[in-house]
Amino acid sequence: MLNAFINEVSKATGLSEDKAGEALGIILNAADRQGAPIADELFERIPGARTLAATMGSQVGAPTGILARLIERTPGGRQAVVERLIEDLHELGLGPGQIGRLFPAISKYSETVFGVSGVGHLGDVIGAINASRCGVSSVA
Repeated sequence: MLNAFINEVSKATGLSEDKAGEALGIILNAADRQGAPIADELFERIPGARTLAATMGSQVGAPTGILARLIERTPGGRQAVVERLIEDLHELGLGPGQIGRLFPAISKYSETVFGVSGVGHLGDVIGAINASRCGVSSVA
C-alpha cells in the first residue's frame, strides 16, 4: 500500500519513486511533529508509513525530544516545522513546482483510496500557521 502511495506521488510530481518516497516521509514526519490528525490516520491505514516518517525525520535531523515535540505544536513551533519542511524538501533537490505538486498528490491519494481528507496544498499549510493578532500592547 505504501509503495502504491509513493508511486502515485511520483507520477503526480515527476519525481523518481525514491525521491517521492523521501519527500512523502519528510511531509509525514512534519505532520506528525505538529500533531496533525491526518498523520495518525495515515499511519493507521498504511503499513510502513510511520516507519518512513521516522526514518526521514532521523535523516533530516528532526527533533525527537518530548519538549521539542511540545514546542512544535505551538503556533510558533508549527511555523518553524513548516519552514524546516520546505528547507528539507529543497535540500532533497525539489524545486518550488515539485513541492507545490506534492500536497495535492497526497490529498488526492488519501481521499481516493482511504476517504481521508485534511491534506490540502502548500497554501493551506502556510495559511494555517498565521497567529491571531492581539490589539493590546504594553511598554515595560
